[in-house]
Amino acid sequence: MTLESHISYKKYSWFLVGMVFLVILAGGVVRMTQSGMGCPDWPRCFGMWIPPTDASQLPEDFEKYLSKQDIDHSFNVYHTWIEYINRLLGAILGMFIFAYALWSSLKFSTRRPRMKTSLLVNFGLAAVSVVLLLLGSYNIAKATIILFVLSAIYSLFHALRYARRRDIVLPSILLLFAVAIQGWLGKIVVDENLSVVKITTHMIGALVIAIIPIISIARLSHKIKVSKSLLYTTVGMIVLVFLQIVLGTQVREEIDVISKSLAYDNRELWIDRLGYAFIIHRSFSWLILAGGIYLVYISRKMKQMTTGAMITLVGILLIISLGVIMAYLNMPALAQPLHLLFACALLIQLVYLRMRIEN
Repeated sequence: MTLESHISYKKYSWFLVGMVFLVILAGGVVRMTQSGMGCPDWPRCFGMWIPPTDASQLPEDFEKYLSKQDIDHSFNVYHTWIEYINRLLGAILGMFIFAYALWSSLKFSTRRPRMKTSLLVNFGLAAVSVVLLLLGSYNIAKATIILFVLSAIYSLFHALRYARRRDIVLPSILLLFAVAIQGWLGKIVVDENLSVVKITTHMIGALVIAIIPIISIARLSHKIKVSKSLLYTTVGMIVLVFLQIVLGTQVREEIDVISKSLAYDNRELWIDRLGYAFIIHRSFSWLILAGGIYLVYISRKMKQMTTGAMITLVGILLIISLGVIMAYLNMPALAQPLHLLFACALLIQLVYLRMRIEN
């Protein structure tokens, strides 16, 4: 197959990346509105698959759920539905990623008929398991679930063994496992009442999920020959931006502690109470800005790299602007998720540039 024959696959890969950013933005809105415990249990919400819209719809044992909250210990329909929509988007992303793994396994298989049969068996076992669970036949459902797991493992083995492009099929399968781990981390975050370290790990997991499709896109695209200085600068920028995101999560963890101690009020005091992590994070942005300017300078003679370098620089300026707004305008709520979203997008952009470069 030629690179041009993969256009639809690449478009779907970009769509997945966009979905990941939508989920990251939704997660930022959850934190912005302190809605993290709006659904204090997982995977259900107040013990229900569709959360209530009024306090009168709460289950009889609702107090055991509300006792987990650390904001107002009362039912807040806005917090509940903001968190529920965040989870719903995550579940939809998981289904799109599942379809991505199936498409990859079929598209790049040297034994497509056999692969189709294997996938149909998996679908059948999954459907039977769901029906049995809904009917309350749990013991029989356990048996069909075990069969489904064994069949799925065989399908994965078959997909890799007979893959024409293992460098594409393997990332799509790893992506499936990554989103499953991400869902498990979401449960841990809720179980531990929004532990800040777990939240940071959850966010880094989302970045990994966004990077995996980027790798496949780059592998199905034409490579670009560049100078060693441009290659090293791009790699250096990836390291710097990743470190800056990690520093930013440390600042965010401090913000979480400070805001909670002030009952999520008096935003004008939040910045003043931050420690050295904020000072380092703020100063580090100048180093990244200098790197972005240098990246544009050394790529100016290469049209294929100039656009990407300019997008990188604009992204850096936008992120710094949002940081200034938060520092001097009393931490406006909307600036927080946007700051994180654009920082993640900047890292993904740099990874894409690096993957397009020919070694």
